[in-house]
Amino acid sequence: MPDHPQPDLADFTPPPGPADQPIRSALLQPLSAELHAEDLFRAQAGHDGLWTYMPYGPFADAQEYRAWTAQAETSADPLFLAILDPATGRAAGHAAFLRIDRPNGVIEIGHILLTPALQRGRAGSAALMAMIAWAFERGYRRVEWKCNALNAPSRRAALRLGFSYEGTFRNHMIVKGKNRDSAWFAITDDDWTALAPAYDAWLDPGNFDAGGRQHASLSDLTAGVLPGRSDGP
Repeated sequence: MPDHPQPDLADFTPPPGPADQPIRSALLQPLSAELHAEDLFRAQAGHDGLWTYMPYGPFADAQEYRAWTAQAETSADPLFLAILDPATGRAAGHAAFLRIDRPNGVIEIGHILLTPALQRGRAGSAALMAMIAWAFERGYRRVEWKCNALNAPSRRAALRLGFSYEGTFRNHMIVKGKNRDSAWFAITDDDWTALAPAYDAWLDPGNFDAGGRQHASLSDLTAGVLPGRSDGP
């Protein structure tokens, strides 16, 4: 008899894929070269460091970037979403659902690009939180986040959003001719039960003053409901 009996999931129903129920909101839209490539290229221009840990980029010119966007928008896995700047309504970043494993209820969020326009406000975090909420509200059991182990900002972002570090896969990939050790993070459906109210508390308009400054940080709120987490060694 195991020490920790596992739940019976014989009746588990695979959740829908993100292409079956696409996100369309003031913050997120399916990525479109026609609608978003020009704005995205302009938003990231001059900030080549944004692509350091991406498997692609930076791009030489708008034409090259539009060609990449046109290819990305046809992909079902990863499925790319444009993140909109609410101040302008223009695309200022992107993210994707990937490694979509519906039979096991597992999905990953990655390919995250937040240009300076999104780094100055709460829209980028809110968009990622909306993707996480979308997954759990549709019955996914686990949302994953993976990044280059050297990518300290991504590791901090994962922890801030409530992900738990689960280990580092050494020699996991070769990216742009260099080794990548991958740090793995996840939120489970049990975690989500605690995190959902923390997300709501952070997103509440009353949590921000007239200048957009937060009263309670997302890091403090997620740490309060899921204490003891770290982003690894």
